[in-house]
Amino acid sequence: MTTVKEQKFEPMAVKRETYQLIINGARQDSANGETYKVFNPATGEEVATVAKASIEDAEMAVQAARNAFDFGKWRHFPVNKRSRTLNKIASIMRSRFNELVELEILDTGKSLAAAQGQVMQAIEDFEFYAGAIVSHRGAVNSLPGAFQNITEKEPVGVCAQIIPWNYPLMMAAWKIAPAIATGCSIVVKPASLTPLTAIVLGEICIEAGVPEGVVNVIPGSGSVIGNYLVEHEKVDKVAFTGSTPIGKDIMARASQTLKRVTLELGGKSPSLVFEDADIDAAVDGSLFGIFYNTGQSCEARSRIYVHENIYDEFLEKFVAKTKQLKLGDPFDKETHVGAVISQDQLDVIDGYVQSAREDGAQVLTGGKTAKPEGFENGCWYEPTIIAETNHSMKAVREEIFGPVVVVMKFSDEKEAVKLANDSEYGLGSAIWTKDYGRATRVSKQIQAGIVMVNCPFSAFPGTPFGGYKQSGFGRELSIETLDLYTETKSIVSYYGNRPLNPFNL
Repeated sequence: MTTVKEQKFEPMAVKRETYQLIINGARQDSANGETYKVFNPATGEEVATVAKASIEDAEMAVQAARNAFDFGKWRHFPVNKRSRTLNKIASIMRSRFNELVELEILDTGKSLAAAQGQVMQAIEDFEFYAGAIVSHRGAVNSLPGAFQNITEKEPVGVCAQIIPWNYPLMMAAWKIAPAIATGCSIVVKPASLTPLTAIVLGEICIEAGVPEGVVNVIPGSGSVIGNYLVEHEKVDKVAFTGSTPIGKDIMARASQTLKRVTLELGGKSPSLVFEDADIDAAVDGSLFGIFYNTGQSCEARSRIYVHENIYDEFLEKFVAKTKQLKLGDPFDKETHVGAVISQDQLDVIDGYVQSAREDGAQVLTGGKTAKPEGFENGCWYEPTIIAETNHSMKAVREEIFGPVVVVMKFSDEKEAVKLANDSEYGLGSAIWTKDYGRATRVSKQIQAGIVMVNCPFSAFPGTPFGGYKQSGFGRELSIETLDLYTETKSIVSYYGNRPLNPFNL
């Protein structure tokens, strides 16, 4: 993840009291006037009032996107002009960096360091796709005789993009940037809990010169607005990041109109610490791998397998450093772990921990809600390490989506790989070893879309991000993503002097 230690943060008190929908290039209230409140999970305080999209609003957004795609000019812009617009979006975001960071913290309760890194990556996403789209083109294929085949890349059409609450701005950038780079028009539905920065990003796109109707942002209910978009016959593609159960439902609904679908879903990612690993590096990397973003990451390394010969040493150091993590004011540069997104999620996390206890596991540290001084009304959970676990336990098999990690032993490489792959998920994974040959062998055997070798970071602009198995399909954040927002058209031509007469008549 991008770090921005060089950025000095200065709070600006930027939040507005109300945030509106963005449809056809304009801010507007919902058609029925309905609104809802957004709360800061770190404090429990109200942040803003947000317009809540209705079915009528969703229909207007789809029609605006459809008209912009079918009759507008964006898809026909020279690629260099679209590229310049993406770079202008990034430039505006850079100029409003602190504002976006502050708003992201207020919306999510995450730590300052996490918010800074994620906002910076969101900016870099637009810069990456501004360059990538210039070289995303068709090909000329060799055919026999006087025949020629060329392929062209054409935008897929109107795309519904459904954004999760754990990385509101970054996930919006992951989806908006490649879609508009290819010439698509989009309807973005941010998570109801965290819509603010996605709305502001939509406004920035318009400010940068994206034509009306190309980018529409409509916060609202996932079960109402999300389903409406997924089933709409004038929507050509759905891109979703979120839980595996909802992803399965979206796939079923989209199948009724054979929409293109990309799904970035849940995970239960393993980390393998081999006997020859640099233990201190593995401890520090594992600490970041699970407790970054309060463990609310789909690729969080929430299962750690340690070779039996170093298990005790690793665990001793891992527990000691976990106890040093600081919870509290998200705007404090010294805070490591931010708030949990909501009380409901807090209850889910604690339920998994109590389930592990009931199954005979041992909680080595954490295992309960926290009340940092001055933030007693927020949603907080102590960083938690659970040992004496096995693969029959819910806490080991299911995604917890919080600051909770399970630790187990393994005896050899074969067992480590078997344990790592014993999951319905296949998103991220980590390997800690000084043996390059082992790292290569194990990387090839692990059933996951992302393998991190002696490294805790999973996502940089340009690196494909996505999963195997029930972690979904399709790739974000990379050149490959552009293919998911385009159709490949094949054109076969004949340029011979003699007319073709296949039936010889």
